[in-house]
Amino acid sequence: MTETNSVQSSEFELIRWIQQQVGICDRLLCGIGDDCAIDQLPINQLLLTSNDLLIEDVHFTRAWISMFDLGRKSVAVNLSDIAAMGGTPRALFLGIGRSKHLKEADLKDFIRGFIHEAKQHDVVLAGGDTCGSPGPLIVSVTVQGQVPAGKAVARHGACCGDAIYVSGTLGDSALALKLLQSGQTPPPALAQRFHTPSARIDVGRYLSKNELATAMLDVSDGLLADMNHLLVASAVGAELDLAALPLSQAFRSALARDPGLIDLALAGGEDYELLFTSSRHDLEQTAMPAPGVAKIGHITAGAGIILRQDNGDMYQCLRPGFDHFATH
Repeated sequence: MTETNSVQSSEFELIRWIQQQVGICDRLLCGIGDDCAIDQLPINQLLLTSNDLLIEDVHFTRAWISMFDLGRKSVAVNLSDIAAMGGTPRALFLGIGRSKHLKEADLKDFIRGFIHEAKQHDVVLAGGDTCGSPGPLIVSVTVQGQVPAGKAVARHGACCGDAIYVSGTLGDSALALKLLQSGQTPPPALAQRFHTPSARIDVGRYLSKNELATAMLDVSDGLLADMNHLLVASAVGAELDLAALPLSQAFRSALARDPGLIDLALAGGEDYELLFTSSRHDLEQTAMPAPGVAKIGHITAGAGIILRQDNGDMYQCLRPGFDHFATH
């Protein structure tokens, strides 16, 4: 990790501590401690790179999440981008703008959670930066991964007639957030989806390796918002079956009491599931890596998204997807 002149000696000590926690990675020719990390990609592999920001009181509220879990989540949401391309993650780079109100013990818990989640996926923390923040805690994570040449799955390959699939379940994280915002404690299953989401790397790699997905992305801003990104990139439209949305038992229980919660599954965000299209219409019946996939619609000519209810009527979602530049 690199340092700035404004960083005090305690920050240098923190970097050395992080270096000790990470240890030695045989895959890296050079890791933390120099100006750049040096990695060597295998032959015929392409480099994937993505970056995400997490800002206190915008993307997370410290009162609702432990620093250890925040570290884990910071990794998972970035690995999800690699999964969405059908790739394998290799290295992470962590930038921290440390709030003056953040205790060193809390910061170390964050680092421990970050490294813990990275190790679950055989990913190494290879470098980054530290500095002080006059305002909130700021976390910037860059992830690099690899994918065999010709196997990356982008957003622009969907064709008319393709089936639309999504992995896992939708709406759990958004429902957990809604409960927290109202002062309630979410059930453990919902809280886990909100605090420590899972990157669907195995699903993405399976689809890429077997050339089953024509277009793909991860659901971070909400199903409808991210579906629209895919449709615009592919210059097509979509029809979705509302009854086919995959919902957890915890979500269904809440939905039975308040049918309006279905909009959280459509536009709540932070699901970090994979949304993809395929020329195959039987993938939900195929042996897929956990958590499996559900067919929720098909690609059409034209543009935009049509939501169909069981009786054939159209449904209008009243909730917008997450917009980073919208006024909150």
